[in-house]
Amino acid sequence: MTAYERLTELLDEARVHYTVAHHVPVRTSEEAAKVRGTPLSSGAKALVCKADERFVLFVMPADRRLDSAAVRRTLGIRSLRFATPEEVTELTGLLPGAIPPFGQLFGLPTYCDQAIADEAKINFNAGDRAISVAMAASDYLAVERPTLGRLARE
Repeated sequence: MTAYERLTELLDEARVHYTVAHHVPVRTSEEAAKVRGTPLSSGAKALVCKADERFVLFVMPADRRLDSAAVRRTLGIRSLRFATPEEVTELTGLLPGAIPPFGQLFGLPTYCDQAIADEAKINFNAGDRAISVAMAASDYLAVERPTLGRLARE
């Protein structure tokens, strides 16, 4: 099964409402927001990182940046770096920019910035740079059950 198929199966089993949009391939959060016609802040940006010796998924609004110092303090880790494109593909089978915000699909713990909970709806690439899913942020939090915290800065 593709990541998109695993994602939609997960959402269907949880009985949550979501919509799917097919569009031209996008590489950045800004391009994605433009093609979706949505605010940048509603984009759920998923970043694969290596925290000490393990890989994790960080999710935050697309208009924010990962706050490395806050992450290290909050999680009690010493070393933090973004995964290389090769590591992302090896861990997820996907290209960077196509990762949905569901670490459970890839066996990765998910940490989510609290600001996601402030959004009514979130939008994200669904395993492909040309497929987006939109859903209620509250449904995302209920299905993924990420660890919430202040992990990003504007």
